[in-house]
Amino acid sequence: MTFAELVGKLDSFAWGPIMLVLLVGTGVYLSIRVGFIQFTRIGYWMRNTFGKIFKKQEAGAGEVTPLQAVTTALAATVGTGNIAGVTGAIVAGGPGAVFWMWISALFGMVTKYAEVLLSVKYRERNEHGDWVGGPMYYIKNGLGKSWSWLGAIFCVFGFLAAFGIGNMTQINTIASSINTAIDAFGGNVEAATVTMFGQVVPVSSIVIGVIAAIIVALVLIGGMKRIGQVTEKLVPVMAVIYILASIIVLIVNIKYLGQAFGLIFGNAFTVQAAFGGAVGVAFKTVVQKGVARGVFSNEAGLGSAPIAHAATSETNPVKQGVYGIFEVFMDTIVICTLTALVVLLGYCSGAISPDWAGSGGTELVSGAFGGVLGAKLGSLIVAVGISLFALSTLLSWSLYGVRCFEYLFGVKASMFYKIVFVIVVVIGATLKLSIVWDIADTLNGFMAIPNLIALLGLSGVVIKVTKEHFSNKDNLK
Repeated sequence: MTFAELVGKLDSFAWGPIMLVLLVGTGVYLSIRVGFIQFTRIGYWMRNTFGKIFKKQEAGAGEVTPLQAVTTALAATVGTGNIAGVTGAIVAGGPGAVFWMWISALFGMVTKYAEVLLSVKYRERNEHGDWVGGPMYYIKNGLGKSWSWLGAIFCVFGFLAAFGIGNMTQINTIASSINTAIDAFGGNVEAATVTMFGQVVPVSSIVIGVIAAIIVALVLIGGMKRIGQVTEKLVPVMAVIYILASIIVLIVNIKYLGQAFGLIFGNAFTVQAAFGGAVGVAFKTVVQKGVARGVFSNEAGLGSAPIAHAATSETNPVKQGVYGIFEVFMDTIVICTLTALVVLLGYCSGAISPDWAGSGGTELVSGAFGGVLGAKLGSLIVAVGISLFALSTLLSWSLYGVRCFEYLFGVKASMFYKIVFVIVVVIGATLKLSIVWDIADTLNGFMAIPNLIALLGLSGVVIKVTKEHFSNKDNLK
């Protein structure tokens, strides 16, 4: 067996049926135990998340505001998967995969709520006085020090995955999308190239890598507070740009909207006969592709987002926990759904070819936008969207990697990790990353194992804290 084949098998397990059942099953179990608060308390969590976005918030030393915490976590979850990943799920599993993406998200809301709640409850201060938390801390402080080895396993997967899923793949996607846009506007990125690592690399990719590395370095020097300040501004901008462009496509193609939803619901429970080259797709494939994309996109159950939320100035675990519900809602129910509808409307209107087998995710989305906005503007929207999404993911995952490394080797050792992370940004912009993506994808999925054990082991705490909070009428104001 070759190394690539081994990685493929591990990746198939990490994102296979067993793991997906565990991830969604944990969300179902927690939803039942806390009374389906994602539905029954929708007014409360919308009022205390979206309703507070425009209110001025303050944070003390070693803290960030609740909004900065959630935008940092959103920056990591709203990434290239929201564009290319969603389209990939449709190509591989048919339009019905979108339905199962929604289902996984609805239960994933409570999984992430539980993660955030526990991260605030069991966090601690590091040597610099910053709040730190996440699965490794609620494993140690919640399950007990005898379980610290489980937290260490999570951290190993976490700081290694950050180099791939949160670094190399993101900067590589930024470079590729910008180079594509340059070509679309009449440029020629192949006109100036150099040879690096045995590959011919456009000079533009190196320049993009260096610029991104400088941005990441400056933000990392400022620590969590700086990351929060940057993502607080970056996330709303990138979301508004992409959402507005998507809404324009929806309005122009509104006569096909019913047909698009018909494709989603009509293919959610049946074998896909033939759609975009997905001939004879089995029902289990439709479910698996949709659920996997939902989980991969919103990261519910993976344990990454709680690391950002732990730094919040909010002291009430439930009040910060509902931001986890909002996070999944924005990432999957809003942004991923918009991507899916843009692509399906492009298919229904004829803007993209009915035979899209083998097409890339960004290619299809660009074509769908281009059918309404024009080819150049369509490619520009996707390039800007993906670049902002990927840059925000890069910044947030730098924090996740640092926190995992710091937990294992101490605060002083984290500077070494930061330096290596910045160097890898430049390298990642120049490499072909198929095997790197597979390895990072696998490590990312394996992060869920220790985290799910902790969530189930501490589910009693989540239930108790939740019931106490909502039984107090003063908390509901």
